[in-house]
Amino acid sequence: MVTIIKRSTPILERQARRESNARTYARNLGLALSEAKGIYVKDVDGKTYIDCLACAGALPLGHNHPAVKQAIYDALNSDLPMQTLDLITPIKDEFVSELFESLPAEFSKNAKIQFCGPSGSDAVEAALKLVKTATGRRAVGAFRGGYHGMTHGSLALMGSLGPKMQVPGLMPDVHFFPYPYHHRYPIGAGDFEQDYQQCSQYLETTLGDPEGGILPLAGLVMEIVQGEGGVIPAPDAWVREVRKITRERNIPLIVDEVQTGLGRTGTLYAFERAGIIPDVILLSKAVGGSLPLAVILYKDELDTWQPGAHAGTFRGNQLAMATGLATIRYIRENQLATYVEQMGMHFQMQLWQIQAEFSQIIADVRGRGLMVGVELSAQVRHLARQLQAECLDRGLIIELGGRNSSVVRFLPPLIIEASQIDDVCQIFRDAVAAVAQENI
Repeated sequence: MVTIIKRSTPILERQARRESNARTYARNLGLALSEAKGIYVKDVDGKTYIDCLACAGALPLGHNHPAVKQAIYDALNSDLPMQTLDLITPIKDEFVSELFESLPAEFSKNAKIQFCGPSGSDAVEAALKLVKTATGRRAVGAFRGGYHGMTHGSLALMGSLGPKMQVPGLMPDVHFFPYPYHHRYPIGAGDFEQDYQQCSQYLETTLGDPEGGILPLAGLVMEIVQGEGGVIPAPDAWVREVRKITRERNIPLIVDEVQTGLGRTGTLYAFERAGIIPDVILLSKAVGGSLPLAVILYKDELDTWQPGAHAGTFRGNQLAMATGLATIRYIRENQLATYVEQMGMHFQMQLWQIQAEFSQIIADVRGRGLMVGVELSAQVRHLARQLQAECLDRGLIIELGGRNSSVVRFLPPLIIEASQIDDVCQIFRDAVAAVAQENI
């Protein structure tokens, strides 16, 4: 019998030997990729996969989109400086203008922008410094289930305990509040409307209690749709209540749009659906159009920090501003947010049918736009990794999240077509059927 050694085998072995023990996607997916186009990637062994991870949402237009590639070509051919610290260039000026125009005028007319290091975590760290400087306070509020990055301060804001357990001395004075979750009822009311109302009442009562033990907050950080936490959309009414509570107490509301920004949830920005205006907006992933970039946008009244109060060598990444500019323009000119809303509904309808067929495995289907989650039943949540592997074997890349990693997360590029969604759902259905046949 002839043993066939895959081309990927020695590459993956070298990666496992040389890279950090902290690697994650490499462990769960085990792919060595060689090509990518649109929603598809190909590994070095020639197998093609549908990518419903899209670099955790950092590829809004998919892999190697013509508009993005052209922006890179044009920038390189113009001899644009690659890095400029915080010096201005025509590309940077255009990028900022396009970004401001994409935001609600009520916010952008009195807004400032700070370019950060290249990751979403960097934006979180900058925002924390901003609001602490502006308010003179040290306490920060966050929500259970939230995810805001892996750096020291952002890690302190994380709901998940696992990554925090082995890191002593995280940022102090972080206080967690319940986040509405219709599948689990965090307050325990048993009725979702009553439960999310109690979540807002808990926030208001706690912040207003002079004996509650929590100092006045420098800021409250929230996701409108929790991503890593399990694709949990917040009710619009609750979001408005949070905005009301923070405004009345002069607490800057920091909305983390790192994963949701620029069309992912069916509006350009997730907060727009509830009709609120935050004090600070965090952007990364999509805003760089596939290249590393992170910014915070905030009301100019918070701009009290001094020159040099926040910096970073790579905050002047001009290629990322060129690809970000091209991406924002493409999304706006082609009304992709509206398209995403339609495709998201098509996606969920397909998944609801699979849920009806396999109700013993699938407990919930939810999401906004093309940020979709499927939560497994408590009895089978230990099979989530097996389900992920079954999908991968059939050519579908997905990721897991949520409590006990029991939520299958779909984050395809925003340009995915209805027929491609059908393909994704067929593969997912076959994978669920295989898990059911083997285990139930």
